[in-house]
Amino acid sequence: MRKEFARQEGAVTGLLIANVLLTVFVLIFGSVMIWALISYNDQKNNVDAKINAAVAQAKKEQADEDEKQFIEREKEPTRPFLGPEDLGRVSFNYPKTWSVYINKTGSEYEAFLHPGVVMPLTSKQPYALKVNINNNSYERELQKYEQQVKKGDLKSSPTTVNGYQGNRLDGKFTNEVTGSMVIFKIRDKALTLQTQSPTYRNDFDGIVLPKLTFNP
Repeated sequence: MRKEFARQEGAVTGLLIANVLLTVFVLIFGSVMIWALISYNDQKNNVDAKINAAVAQAKKEQADEDEKQFIEREKEPTRPFLGPEDLGRVSFNYPKTWSVYINKTGSEYEAFLHPGVVMPLTSKQPYALKVNINNNSYERELQKYEQQVKKGDLKSSPTTVNGYQGNRLDGKFTNEVTGSMVIFKIRDKALTLQTQSPTYRNDFDGIVLPKLTFNP
């Protein structure tokens, strides 16, 4: 009788232990599954966020490229610029989206060109293009920039544009103006064409200068 009871007690104890172990296993397995599900959701959310960010960036880049191409297309066809006959009849092409303001005083001549509206001359805003014909000799005009060239603010180099020999300056002219300038001789005067911002460098080199003509 005692042996039978002992066997029953052992069986109950074994079953209890098995149930406890099974319960522990289920709890551990459930915890692992919950952790895995949470991790999966976090990773999925991170991946979705990265995909959404990449898609948004791609759309922005495409929109920027489309806008850039639109701006370039709007510049065509170009318009002709023609200066006074008595000051060398300076001629070149410029984008049709630019406006022109002429300032002529006696034998000196200035033209300001800029997209949209040309800002007042008192403004510190750099212009897309400034044309100047003044009473300085070619040599004296070059001397105005000697110190800036020596300091390294400007780089000076000889240039030939459509057969006209002159000098080119690239770099920082003032705190507000960084760009490029070409200087030529017109009789006893100096002709300068200057873009006052790197933004318009391609227009300066690709549209304005290739069609530049004047009477030396």
